[in-house]
Amino acid sequence: MMDLSPPRTLFLESSSRGPTPPGPSPAEGSDPSDQNTTAPIIRTAARGLIKLRAQRDNLPQKWWFASTAIPLVAATIGPFSNVLSIVSLVSPWRLNLPGDGLPDGSGRGSDDLAWGIPDPQWEIIPNIFSIIAGFIGHLFLLLNFIGRVRYIVALPLTILFWLISALILVVVEIAMAIYVPPVPPLQTYSQGFWHSVFAVCLYTAGSLILGINMLGYFLGYYPQNFELDNDQRTLILQTMSFFFWLAGGAGVFCALEGFTYADSLYYSQVSVLTIGFGDFAPRTDAGKGFLFVFQLIGIIFLGLVISSLSRFAAGIGHDKIIKRHKSHKRELMVARVVTNERELRERLGLPGQRTSMMVRDVRDAEYARRPSVMQLGRLEIVGRTVTMRAEKEKKRLILLERDKDRFDAMRQIQEETRRWKQSWALGMAILAFGFLWTIGALVFMYTEARISNLDYFDCLYFCFVWLLTIGYGDISPKSNIGKPFFIVWSIVAVPVVTVLIQQMNHTVVASVNRGTFTLADWTIMPKKGILKNFLSEHKDKKGKQRAQPQPPPPPEGLKSPTTDRWFEGIDPEVPLADIPPAIRYPDDPSAAPPPVPDPEKQPSPQQPQNQTEEETRADENDLAKQLSSTIKTVAHDLRVFPQKKYTYEEWTYFTKLMKFTLNPSWATSNDQQEQVEDQRKTTEWDWIGEDSPLLAEVSESEFILDRLCESLGRWMRRQGRLQEQAKYWDEVFAVMGPEGEGRAGGKGNRNGNGNGNGNTGSRVYTDRNYGSGNEVDGNGRPFTR
Repeated sequence: MMDLSPPRTLFLESSSRGPTPPGPSPAEGSDPSDQNTTAPIIRTAARGLIKLRAQRDNLPQKWWFASTAIPLVAATIGPFSNVLSIVSLVSPWRLNLPGDGLPDGSGRGSDDLAWGIPDPQWEIIPNIFSIIAGFIGHLFLLLNFIGRVRYIVALPLTILFWLISALILVVVEIAMAIYVPPVPPLQTYSQGFWHSVFAVCLYTAGSLILGINMLGYFLGYYPQNFELDNDQRTLILQTMSFFFWLAGGAGVFCALEGFTYADSLYYSQVSVLTIGFGDFAPRTDAGKGFLFVFQLIGIIFLGLVISSLSRFAAGIGHDKIIKRHKSHKRELMVARVVTNERELRERLGLPGQRTSMMVRDVRDAEYARRPSVMQLGRLEIVGRTVTMRAEKEKKRLILLERDKDRFDAMRQIQEETRRWKQSWALGMAILAFGFLWTIGALVFMYTEARISNLDYFDCLYFCFVWLLTIGYGDISPKSNIGKPFFIVWSIVAVPVVTVLIQQMNHTVVASVNRGTFTLADWTIMPKKGILKNFLSEHKDKKGKQRAQPQPPPPPEGLKSPTTDRWFEGIDPEVPLADIPPAIRYPDDPSAAPPPVPDPEKQPSPQQPQNQTEEETRADENDLAKQLSSTIKTVAHDLRVFPQKKYTYEEWTYFTKLMKFTLNPSWATSNDQQEQVEDQRKTTEWDWIGEDSPLLAEVSESEFILDRLCESLGRWMRRQGRLQEQAKYWDEVFAVMGPEGEGRAGGKGNRNGNGNGNGNTGSRVYTDRNYGSGNEVDGNGRPFTR
């Protein structure tokens, strides 16, 4: 029994990663500290079974397909169902067949030559109300999309009116079958009747999926609104325009060519899809002339709808499936990562490492008492992956000691995700194409059995021919049920075929193109110097292999990190921490030891401290120039396709430009110092962590450009403050006059080159942060205003 008590309000405490409660934003003048307060987010009823969320919130969402795809599918089903209902209204539901009801020698089916039987009034009037109810339901759905009617009002009304429309048609169909059914074999149901059946199916399907959407809302899985972007709004408008253009064109062909409205709709669909079976064609000049306009505009509408559907499907797949796969791969990577040898030994259950002192003093005796690796299990090393195989368990870890190793690991995850995305998208497209192809052939085999008597292979041939828009015309739908099914089936199949072709272009066709270019480079269109380059690369690789000394064979059955280091000429008993990076990573330039500084170029202790300050200012100015030029370069990278991915060295350089303006010494108050520290945390990330910039929603160029612009803004604000402070001190010294200037400091200038002589009258302000409370005079004494 449902709880009829008043709805209760559930208060959730927001966090830094959680939703922002209602109220003024910081930009509107509120205190940011007031944002972490409690606010009503979810209202519950029926003992907590029903959870009603607000119209907009930042809580996590579930059932992403129900919350995102179902509304757009329903918006597509609505106008299509309305078109089918119109056909069922204007067409008689029963037909008289000529002769014995079988096709004659003209090549046309007997259903094409039949004539209609007038329908009773009790069938026509309910059909009108069914169409009105269907239009009203679709109208409420559109009003909710544009924000005119609330979700909790519009969706129940849409479901209600669509169910009423479907129920009316079902009642009329049952009544027709009971009271005035067609008498076989000389009578049969018309296309209008079967259009009503498919309209019932679509209305019911639309109501069910919207009911699933409302169920997710009542369970608190997502808020009560449809956040449509521009592509989704465009898809809805294009779909409505396409179906209305199709229905309107069918009416024009019906008037010009004398076709029935059902046949005109079938002919319009075959024409727009560029199939051209040839069973229907315009015979009048007016019909041929109208075909010019109808076909051109219809193809444009169809292309727009297919393009929008493809983008929508790709967007859903990227936002939910691809991101989820990448996140899963990253979590698996993080769970297996170790950063040093000690952690590696602990995770694998190996004996602890010995220090180099232990190795020198008790090398033989201590090593003899330690358990061997073979007693604990079998070690396998592939690159940085270390696998320990014991009797009943298997441990696989990844040794990532340096920041660059973590960057490379994340790049590897990105590359694996890219390949998986292509394979997944192509596999899903092939699966959908195969389902529509085989199921469609099965349905056509039964619907065309009375007239064409096709076997399943012939139906497979027919479906394959029209799916590729070949349209030989040797086989085409001829029955009254086959044509309406073709209209519904083709609307679904055409986008699927288009997506399949696109995915094949990204994978199969791209591979064929690369192979073709490679073959052309070596055969009919050889590039200049390709053979020389190939021989040079092959010679270099062979020379490197010969130059490498052959290591001695390892002990039998033993393969471990220590033996691998022994092969490389490193003492296996020395811990990794004691081995210089240049030896452990000989191929990595970043692991090389830093150059030895030249003593002559270093400032001596006798040199004044302000010399170092001048160099610091010069370095900051140089970094500011580099920052401006780098912003221009990265902005150019935004126009590059495919999106550019930067190397670790480039990211290191960009990070340096982001951080140099986050200098705590620039802050003039404690609040600014805390703000600087918080901003510095945003530039200190883990490459395989959740805060990795490689996992950002935007491209790498956009992410970097945004952070560099923030850094440039900080630099400009600092320069503005310095100019204001310098202007202030100019005014102060102007008021004080020469005598005051002499008392204020010794000989010097604004760069801090003072000698402490107060008799010269020269201005001295040696500290760069004018007005920060740290001013000193030429003798180093504090100077106050």
